[in-house]
Amino acid sequence: MNIPILYEDNHLLIVEKPVNIPVQQDRTNDRDLLNLLKEDIKIRYNKRGNVYLSLIHRLDRPVGGAIVFAKTSKAASRMSSLLRKREIHRTYLAVVRGYVKKEEETLEHYLRKNRKVNQVFAVQPHVNDAKQAILHYKVLERKNNLTLLHIKLQTGRSHQIRVQLKAIGHPLYGDQKYGAHVNKVGEQIALWANKLSFIHPVKKETITITSMPNDDGSPWDKWQLVKEIKNEI
Repeated sequence: MNIPILYEDNHLLIVEKPVNIPVQQDRTNDRDLLNLLKEDIKIRYNKRGNVYLSLIHRLDRPVGGAIVFAKTSKAASRMSSLLRKREIHRTYLAVVRGYVKKEEETLEHYLRKNRKVNQVFAVQPHVNDAKQAILHYKVLERKNNLTLLHIKLQTGRSHQIRVQLKAIGHPLYGDQKYGAHVNKVGEQIALWANKLSFIHPVKKETITITSMPNDDGSPWDKWQLVKEIKNEI
């Protein structure tokens, strides 16, 4: 599998996750990104024995884009600390159903995950195990009853973007789990991890990595702005 490397040094590995691949092994036993990258490192660097590679954050299986791994336990510990302190800044591009009226807004919900069905629900704050979820969005374009959004995560809850956008009446294009009533089976979810920015855990310099979605039959090729941004990278 061709997995583009966006950044690599002795401490970190940032790649562009392909869509529809799990980031780590799950009950499907499909090939997962973490083990594929370990195999790749072993081959590229002719390493013997086990390869250390730690997942710092996650992307849902149908979502593509930039994702960071740590190549040493020291980097893993420091990156996990940055994540807890919300000092790894993550932005996304998303296409949602309908015309989002407000040009920009901060969304705050409380989310609870039902692990039996692997689904997250927006609930009242007092509900047991409910976790606060906050994101900021800005409208980039609107056309054909779709809206292109730029999203900045403040928290990193499971399925957060998908559930919060559904909660305001604008489920993601192609999202079968949270938008089956407006999406067709087979449509690819239109959510992409667009940018990562943080202070390098060892070098102490700012690292900013950008990834753009591919024109693969999904709605990304409908947006002139996406094409212009891709040409600038």
